[in-house]
Amino acid sequence: MTTDRLGELTAAGVAVWLDDLSRVRLSSGGLDQLRREKHVAGVTTNPTIFAKALSDADEYNWQLRDLATRGVEVEEAVRMLTTYDVRWACDVMRPSYDASHGVDGRVSIEVDPRLAHETERTVAEAKALWWLVDRPNLFIKIPATEAGLPAITATLAEGISVNVTLIFGLDRYSQVMEAFLAGLEQAKANGHDLSKIGSVASFFVSRVDSEVDKRLEKIGSDEAKALRGKAAIANAQLAYERYGQVFSSDRWQALADAGAHPQRPLWASTSTKNPDYRDVIYVEELIAPGTVNTMPEPVVHAYADHGETRGDTITGSYDAARTVFTDLESVGVDMSDVIATLEREGVEKFEASWLELLDGVTKSLAEAAKGAGRPNRAAKGNAQAAEQAGGNA
Repeated sequence: MTTDRLGELTAAGVAVWLDDLSRVRLSSGGLDQLRREKHVAGVTTNPTIFAKALSDADEYNWQLRDLATRGVEVEEAVRMLTTYDVRWACDVMRPSYDASHGVDGRVSIEVDPRLAHETERTVAEAKALWWLVDRPNLFIKIPATEAGLPAITATLAEGISVNVTLIFGLDRYSQVMEAFLAGLEQAKANGHDLSKIGSVASFFVSRVDSEVDKRLEKIGSDEAKALRGKAAIANAQLAYERYGQVFSSDRWQALADAGAHPQRPLWASTSTKNPDYRDVIYVEELIAPGTVNTMPEPVVHAYADHGETRGDTITGSYDAARTVFTDLESVGVDMSDVIATLEREGVEKFEASWLELLDGVTKSLAEAAKGAGRPNRAAKGNAQAAEQAGGNA
């Protein structure tokens, strides 16, 4: 008999989400098939995903022609293209949203990563994306930077659901949960129905091992090399410990009594970067109730083929995880510097992907404009965007 491994994972309390989206996936019915057959109950996107999607497919050509005919600039074109896909994905995932009473079936779209250090502009864009997509099962992704924290609170206070992204460290995760609680308290005071507001906290996993392992290799001792591949899982396990503490508090209970759903930890970046590691290690070792694991499609299929659901693999691991951190410090790995490096690089990578996306759409609009006999306003808009990005760097 065939084992439904993803079904077992779902039954263990892990929501399976897909970390990918494209118009080809939507038009072919591929996303709906994953929802129906592979227990996929949500979708996450980021600038890198959209840059790849728009560079690979002709599915966008008709919309690009219309945008070129209208003479829109590149910033508006990017928003029209990406929100079209996300709106469509929200509709595909709506059955999961309804069946879970608003917990799953969510689709995420990210604010412009160049705004990661600007609170007010992040909030303004979050609101604009919310009404552009206009679906209740949308998540607005906001990075967990210093400027992002108050933006998270302010956005939730407007009744807008939020996926907090680019979380790498435990202290920042605690700040994210505080921002979430404050946002819901303000939303309640503003008269919003808390049962309609959702949130996840995207805690990045494999990138932690990539950075720590690089440092362990440089240190080179046997003790250091023995710690390779342990930091990311330990870091996430201790994050879940903090999640349990916050969401068993009296403060949270008051919000829960008002209909609020907890902000679930979402394990992001769960594809294995090191080929020496098991390809589903960041799924198997991070199983616990009330979590989300967002996976690229190859990881979804890998888990369906040979993933092992061994029950809760997080609760009860906290002392061992703390020992890993102590051992890392003893061999000379500065985890606070690791976390700061990953956050900075995470924002920079998404900014680079966003500029790649702008450049690709600029070129596509230029080609479409030639056929429409229109001036290429997109090129001007992209030049201005690049100049602004340089000024913000």
